[in-house]
Amino acid sequence: MKETVQIFKALSEEIRLRILALLFHGELCVCDLMEVLEMPQSTISRHLAYLRNAGLVSGERRGKWMYYRLASETGRTARVQLELLAENLPQLSVINQDRRRLVTYLAGKDEASCTDK
Repeated sequence: MKETVQIFKALSEEIRLRILALLFHGELCVCDLMEVLEMPQSTISRHLAYLRNAGLVSGERRGKWMYYRLASETGRTARVQLELLAENLPQLSVINQDRRRLVTYLAGKDEASCTDK
């Protein structure tokens, strides 16, 4: 029960849902999320830590930046919730706006940009 409560708490914030929706498109650096969501590193990192503690995302440090992706190994509850989100979040306008910003940002991103910041 504790795991289920933690997952639902993690999904109770709009910013965390927006982060998950962006991660459905693949692995992203914290700096990518900062640019797309127009939020400071501390805010993004705090929400990612919440998602990581709930077992929804995993991260890997590369240099000074962390890269995040959806967790590949999750419990049944997390997996079901991620599937529901993948199906339903794209119907929301803010999610589509974020996706468009992500595509535009990544198209113009310099390969070394995360290491330069």
